[in-house]
Amino acid sequence: MSILVQKFGGTSVATPEKIHQAARKVIAAHRAGYQVVVVVSAMGQTTDELIALARQVSAQPPKRELDQLLATGEQVTIALLAMAIAAQGQEAISFTGGQIGLVTDDVHCKARIRRIDQRRILKELRAGRVVIVAGFQGVTPAGAVTTLGRGGSNATLVALGAVLHAQACENYTDVDGIFTADPRLVPNARKIDRISYDEMLELSSVGAGVLQTRAVEFAKKYHVPIHVRNSAHHRPGTWIVAETKAMEDIAVSGCALKKDITRVTLKGIPDHPGVAARVFTAVAAEKVVVDDIIQTIADDHTATISFTVEHADVADLQPVVNRLTAQLGAVATYETDLARVSAVGVGMKQQTGVAGTMFGALARKKINIQNISTSEIHISCIVAKKDGPTALRAVHDAFGLGKKRPGLGSRF
Repeated sequence: MSILVQKFGGTSVATPEKIHQAARKVIAAHRAGYQVVVVVSAMGQTTDELIALARQVSAQPPKRELDQLLATGEQVTIALLAMAIAAQGQEAISFTGGQIGLVTDDVHCKARIRRIDQRRILKELRAGRVVIVAGFQGVTPAGAVTTLGRGGSNATLVALGAVLHAQACENYTDVDGIFTADPRLVPNARKIDRISYDEMLELSSVGAGVLQTRAVEFAKKYHVPIHVRNSAHHRPGTWIVAETKAMEDIAVSGCALKKDITRVTLKGIPDHPGVAARVFTAVAAEKVVVDDIIQTIADDHTATISFTVEHADVADLQPVVNRLTAQLGAVATYETDLARVSAVGVGMKQQTGVAGTMFGALARKKINIQNISTSEIHISCIVAKKDGPTALRAVHDAFGLGKKRPGLGSRF
């Protein structure tokens, strides 16, 4: 029997009624002949509520204890879903991440999965049960509870799909699939039937919030197809699969906006070999991900380094920056009124004129570009935060992304 791994996000299990709706989808897949493993998130806004509760007790709660707290959200959901499935006549059993041997590194609140012991899952599947696993969490080799960061349940989904050699992973959420842009900001955004791993990886990294970047990395590495679909109906969603020739014919497949970014500038650092390495080694030690980096050299043999990070990482970053500025005789500034608009598409590798089209669209809206970064399949521009939504709509329209893409089908 083929294994199917399903994941239900927080909005899809937010109420008892929605939990029963999820249970019906699980049972339908089981009756269709699949061995079913289910990953669930915490109900609704539970994680945010737990974080708020922690902040009421401590302004800077220890990350180990924060993980202990946050992991309880998914533990509630797995038990309730197992009860709902049993109430509808199908045997099910629930497990925490630690109970199925999902082992991570020891970086609390941003842990990475190291290995999964699939033996317990396979034993229960062979017994005819649906297996329900708490997403977003694992344990260190020493047994400490860890969480995988925002969107970490998606990493659990794909990691299980990989280790179990699943036929596919179904990611149920409250949207119909992956769109050419955030439909809340771009009214004519269109659902994409099929998108490549690389495109989805870039979109996730530049602001599209449907899937965590690490989940897409897992899927690409282990060739696990992901079907992103709406839990409220049975219509097909978006398949995330390996790249095809037809995908390369389209220069830009989607756009994204990242609104919550901060630019950190270190001015007056010595212009000597090894200084940049010293700066970014210190930043990396705090597990802070850096995006754009710019270095300029002044006539007085000093340099200025600017880089962007997510707002959520600034609190962890500030002590590091304070140490560096004291040691290097530099001055630090933080800019928080910035956004990044990006265009993504595997066709950029083969087609010309993409940058000109994007920059022209922003110019026509009188939007100033503060910084530009590129990869083989994406172009990103930093703009003023107030201009972000307008910039996203302008770029989306410039590439005609509201029009139906022909000939790609809806299945892998």
